[in-house]
Amino acid sequence: MREVFICDVARTAIGRYGGALAKVRTDDLAAVPIKALLARNAKADWSRLDEVFFGCANQSGEDNRNVARMALLLAGLPDSIPGVTINRLCASGLNAVGDAARAIRSGEMDFAIAGGVESMTRAPFVMGKAGEAFSRSAEVYDTTLGWRFVNPLMKAQCGIDSMAETGENVAEEYQVARKAQDAFALRSQQRAGKAIATGYFAEEIVPVSAPGGKAGPVVVDKDEHPRPDTTLENLEKLKPIVRNPGTITAGNASGINDGAAAIILASEDAVKAHGLTPRARVLGMASAEARPQDRRFRSDRAERGVRLAGHRGAASARRRRRRRVRQSAWRRHCARPSARHVGRTADLDRCTWP
Repeated sequence: MREVFICDVARTAIGRYGGALAKVRTDDLAAVPIKALLARNAKADWSRLDEVFFGCANQSGEDNRNVARMALLLAGLPDSIPGVTINRLCASGLNAVGDAARAIRSGEMDFAIAGGVESMTRAPFVMGKAGEAFSRSAEVYDTTLGWRFVNPLMKAQCGIDSMAETGENVAEEYQVARKAQDAFALRSQQRAGKAIATGYFAEEIVPVSAPGGKAGPVVVDKDEHPRPDTTLENLEKLKPIVRNPGTITAGNASGINDGAAAIILASEDAVKAHGLTPRARVLGMASAEARPQDRRFRSDRAERGVRLAGHRGAASARRRRRRRVRQSAWRRHCARPSARHVGRTADLDRCTWP
């Protein structure tokens, strides 16, 4: 099996719901990081790119009809390059990376772009067709988050709990107190703020020119969602959003955001042929599931699958130095910054190139 290298990374800033990226179409948003990768790696022969893999969880609005293909064309790639859109809900972007890596590792391709896009702000309302002629009623669903067109059998068998509801389920079963959740959220916000202030994300963020009304276009180059100036006192004042009494609030729950990201993956031959610089090796990926009402333990199960694969196929020296990156570390690159329905873990190894 061949080695797979991550050679470059680009992403937009993460916009909050209704924020600076609200007026940018989803397919246009997806094209931004792809276009940046092309510009940064001008020596590469992009006509030899094998495929673009893009994750997208919604696909009911401007991201319909294979947003991966639309994005690569909008980014200026040749029309001979294929694109495929992958949906594993919030793990879609990471799944796209896994699919590309497997294809390269198996020898089916050498050179690919993978990533993800989501505009939760621009997620449309959808309405099914009438059940009978001349019907005067219609069901309308908001596709921003949660279920739509629910199968009654699925609801009876598994329930249709949203992410926040499953969070309450886990908090209740494992006695995770509201105070602990708020403290964790505060620490996350503070760490994000510190990273932004020191320019930790600056290299990977690609500015987006967004419509700005009469004042003209607005350049979006900073993450909007983090609120490092929040306090524990402010978090404690927020009301539960699922049930009362409850523990999940807008302050400690996953965000509803807009953004896109892309990375270059290549075989060793492609790295040399296109003058690329490896940054990491993809050693393996695995998936795991749990009860829909829980959405827990999945990352641990997926990690175990990757670990077993590593023991079977990787050299012991590589295993000693490899660095496991869990899904949470990838969410800022791959579509929505929240875990839903599936646990997915990537196993990476930092690399130096002679």
